[in-house]
Amino acid sequence: MKQVFRRTWLLLFMILLLAGCGKNEELQDGYYTAQASEYNFGWKEYVTIMVKGGQIVSVEYNAENASGFIKSWDNAYMQNMLHSNGTYPNEYTRYYAGEFLEKQGKEEIDALSGATSSYDSFQMLEAAVLEQARKGDSSIILVDTSH
Repeated sequence: MKQVFRRTWLLLFMILLLAGCGKNEELQDGYYTAQASEYNFGWKEYVTIMVKGGQIVSVEYNAENASGFIKSWDNAYMQNMLHSNGTYPNEYTRYYAGEFLEKQGKEEIDALSGATSSYDSFQMLEAAVLEQARKGDSSIILVDTSH
């Protein structure tokens, strides 16, 4: 009987110990950025988040070219994409960022029609930036977003 009692307590202790060693799912306060490792059609996408009190309070999703010009500011690109795809960078980047902020990275975001390639990249960057925030690692992580 004593042996069964000891084994039960030992098993309970080991379960509690292992549960305490699990992966920390809480986000650490700070700024975190995940960036595409390569330019895609002249643009390198990135997601930057700010975490405060364990919650995401700010999300920026965009892309920049080699000179640092922001994709959603490119009016010529916007006009071309709007007429061919029905959406444009300033629309879909704000949509994806807003959904990420609202859902706190806990639910899947629906893709916008006409921006599915950016959606695929966004999902990879979102996952990487969340992992950085869980670790509390504020270094910029480079992500292979080629598809």
